[in-house]
Amino acid sequence: MPLIFADTGKENIIRRIGGSPEVKKHLENLGFVAGGSVTIINSIGGNLIVNVKQSRVAISREMAQKIMI
Repeated sequence: MPLIFADTGKENIIRRIGGSPEVKKHLENLGFVAGGSVTIINSIGGNLIVNVKQSRVAISREMAQKIMI
């Protein structure tokens, strides 16, 4: 399921990253890699603040839909 449907505060494992090669590379540079863990910290207006690789990252709803958990 896409990351936008995950529960806040629960750690999830990233199964795969969708989108164009440029989008995949951008998300990979932010720390979103298959097999890695991601936790939603907060959701503001559909956009997410997540904890990935001990860093907090803000991503848009569109980007979150491309991250499958």
